[in-house]
Amino acid sequence: MLGVAPLGMIFGALAIGAHLSTMAAQAMSSVIFAGSAQYIAAQLLGSGASGAVILLVVFVVNLRHALYSASLAPHLKHLKPAWKAGLAYLLTDEAYAVAITHYNRSGDGAYRHWYFLGAGLTLWSAWQTTTALGILVGARMPPSWPLGFALPLTFIALVVPNLKDRASLVAAAAAGLVGLLSVGFPYKTGLLAAALIGIVAGLAVERRGA
Repeated sequence: MLGVAPLGMIFGALAIGAHLSTMAAQAMSSVIFAGSAQYIAAQLLGSGASGAVILLVVFVVNLRHALYSASLAPHLKHLKPAWKAGLAYLLTDEAYAVAITHYNRSGDGAYRHWYFLGAGLTLWSAWQTTTALGILVGARMPPSWPLGFALPLTFIALVVPNLKDRASLVAAAAAGLVGLLSVGFPYKTGLLAAALIGIVAGLAVERRGA
């Protein structure tokens, strides 16, 4: 939540700066509920991009959620479609990181989907609240405040304890290197490239050691 709160406020301010109405800005956080996609969508709306372009870019940026879903699927395969649909809506970077860390530590309990639901709803509530706060007071936040740095710090704290073997270390290193090299790629496609390269590198090391 500490990582999400500053970004929710920044998005609220960004959306209003892109000339979205208060209702539209808040609705983006409820309907899309994906920080990076909302940032890009708001910027494209502000620049007058067409609806087709915005949909395509948001789709590409959110492709990483397919990777998250594949990772979580073994833990949630017993659920009914309604449960899976609800958890899919709540799936974000932060919810995935919290849930998969919990599953790796505690194994597959009978109520593991409730843990995911609790994490997702907590993050959803924080995102909606901080978006509203950003809409109301975002323009008054000093630009010198490095609020955007809170999220990377949060993920570092979540990821590092899970790097327990050679394959995960190689995957993280490869993804980090590709992420740095591809930071200038359009529409945040460097993020997807980093994730895919990290997965391939980790699997290659794991299979070689098998």
